[in-house]
Amino acid sequence: MRSTRQLSITLTREMAEKVRAKVDSGEYASESEVIRDGLRALEARGKAIDSWLRNKVAPTYDAMKADPSQAVAITRVNRSLAAARKSMRKAG
Repeated sequence: MRSTRQLSITLTREMAEKVRAKVDSGEYASESEVIRDGLRALEARGKAIDSWLRNKVAPTYDAMKADPSQAVAITRVNRSLAAARKSMRKAG
């Protein structure tokens, strides 16, 4: 039994040109390799997000539910973010 399966996909011109450029540059041997690598990157990103949710977000949520006094008010967060954006605009 074959370990591969042929698919027909439709890409925007821009995406197709990007795939072709990767092959033309020699970075990949074929369009299929570009697509496979993109799918592997999506899978890795999905796993990283799942890990972040499981290992950072869920424990933080649980800690806040257990002791709400640890929470920071949204107004304080918004002020802090606004100050950081203002500082970045001045610097950049």
